[in-house]
Formats: sequence, C-alpha cells, structure tokens
Amino acid sequence: MAKIDAFFKLMHDQKASDLHLISGQQPVLRIRGDLERVKYKVLDDDELRSMLYEITPEDKIKVFEETGDLDFSYEIAGLGRYRANFFMQKNGIGAVFREIPDEILSVQQLGLPPVIAKLAMLPRGLVLVTGPTGSGKSTTLAAVIDEANRKRKDHIITIEDPIEFVHKSKNCVINHREVGTHTRTFSSALRAALREDPDIILVGEMRDLETIRLAMEAAATGHLVFSTLHTTSAAKTVDRIIEVFPTGEQAQIRSTLADGLRAVVSQALFKRVDVKGRIAVLEIMIATHAVRALIREGKTHQIPSAIQTGKKYGMQTLDDGIMEHLRAGRISPSEAYMKCVDKEKFKPFLTEPPVDFTEV
Repeated sequence: MAKIDAFFKLMHDQKASDLHLISGQQPVLRIRGDLERVKYKVLDDDELRSMLYEITPEDKIKVFEETGDLDFSYEIAGLGRYRANFFMQKNGIGAVFREIPDEILSVQQLGLPPVIAKLAMLPRGLVLVTGPTGSGKSTTLAAVIDEANRKRKDHIITIEDPIEFVHKSKNCVINHREVGTHTRTFSSALRAALREDPDIILVGEMRDLETIRLAMEAAATGHLVFSTLHTTSAAKTVDRIIEVFPTGEQAQIRSTLADGLRAVVSQALFKRVDVKGRIAVLEIMIATHAVRALIREGKTHQIPSAIQTGKKYGMQTLDDGIMEHLRAGRISPSEAYMKCVDKEKFKPFLTEPPVDFTEV
C-alpha cells in the first residue's frame, strides 16, 4: 500500500471530490464545492515528491520532470479511481486528484432532464457538453455513454486524457484509449478512430483546431461524436468553435457546424440545501432548423431566444433550470442569484438583494 493511499481513503470517507497536495501547505479536500484543510502537517517538497512518485509510472515521471506538468489516472482496488494532475509551483511540486466514481449513474439517477438520455440514441452528429472545470461534464457524458451502451448495438471509442469513467461492454463494444499511453494526441487518435469502424466517438476535450476540425468531420461523415468545451453557454460554444478557425474559413465552418451540430448542453454545479451533495443545472440547446439557421447566418446572439421558444423540443435556458430547482427547494436563493443570467428575475427570492458592483 502506497503512503499516499491514506489520503485517498480519507477523501473517499469524507465524500470529497478533489484532493490538493501542495508543497508548503497542509493537504486540502474539496467537499460539496468548498475547500477544507486537513489536520496534517505542512507538506515538505521532498517528502511530497517521494509520496507522489511512489504511484507514478517511470515514463510519466520523466515527462513531468521535462515539462513540469502531468496528467494520468491512478486506481486503488476496492476504493476508487483518480484523475491526477501534477504541476510545479513556487514552493515545489503540487498535485490535484479528482475521484472518479466506480458506479456510473444513469441520467435518471443524476436527475437530468429526459432529453439528455435521448442524445444517446442520435444516429449521427456532434453533441457538446460544456461548462467550467469541475461542473460535472464528465459525469453527464458518462451517463449518456452508458445509456447508449445499454440500448444500442454499436462500437464506442473513447479518447481521453486520462481515462476517467471505465465502461464495461454491455450491448456495445467499448474501447478506451488514453492520450499519452495508447495514442500520441487527441487528433491522431481521432484520425485513427475513423478507420476503426466506430459508431460513437467520445473525445474527452476539443483542445485545438485540428481536433475540432476532425471531430466535425467525423460528425459530418455519419458518426455520433460527443465532446466537451470550457464554455458557459450554447451561444458562446458556437462562437468559440468558429473563432478557433482562420478568418477565411469561418463562413464555411458556420455552415458545416450548422449541418453537423445536434445539441449543446451547458451546465453548472450547485450545492443542494435539501440533502448533502451537489446538483447540475443545465442549459439545453437542440439544433432545430431555427437554431441551424441562426448559426449559419452568424446570429448566435439570438440563440437564447430560440432556446426560450424551443421548450417543446426539450430545450431550456440556464435560468429556467435554476428556477425549477430553486422552487423545488433544492438550491439556495443566494447561489441561484449569483449564477443566474437575469438577476432581476431572482431578486424577489432574496431577503437582502446583494449589490453586484460589476453591474453598477
């Protein structure tokens, strides 16, 4: 048993999502969204480095010492899997671990809208799940892939850095590929995937122009492609994809994206006030004919209005999702106000409406 495993046991027992081990500081756990210090001594750089290297493959250590950054996964039998990130900082080495649950929760168990499960049954196209780091994108995608795994008879390829949720083949055949271990880059794995008879491709993150281009090509050639972006709304997601491309290509990319995009799900995590835990609130955009026309014509600023009028297709704005959970007593008025778009709509729920100096 590695020395560091005791921290993972504590993390699991405390139901923490993340563990921070930083030279020059005490260990820290993120519990229900808040960072809480562990009653332990301040970590020394040499001691922490030794502790971290004990669980790190030798080839990964070499990469870290050459670059100062490293991503990989670590598993403890009977306890859990962890996504690890090592980095160098002023006082020495640092690391952050995120626990990846062994059990993959369904769309229903996560309390997500029914339309999310329907995304798993699409015949082709591009589906994006977006949001800031730590907003639960991987958990939502895992639920969708599990839905496909149970209800379809297809070949699913996942390309991740590192592999997070591990799916066991049910009705589908599933192959997991890890960037840096099984393949060199997202783009090289995606290019190869097109020759591996896939039906569904999960790209852990669309990080660069080449990966985005290949994902769009895969969606346009009859594959169902799922991926993530660090954007906060459907409209910003569309803009982000288009802006990655050179100016001369953007008109053509608008057309290609309008044809291939099927849905954008943007989410944020909220602390629950009714029970312990957190809950995802979603903005859902389905690529209807009206939405496609807006993308093609460069009128992305009108997408929120199209979402508002597209409720019969399963669409919802972030504010509508927040309001539903607020009225059901699952989230607090203060957090709803802080994370909503239209502040005026949520002010009546506050006893003392705060003054947001950025809006004065």
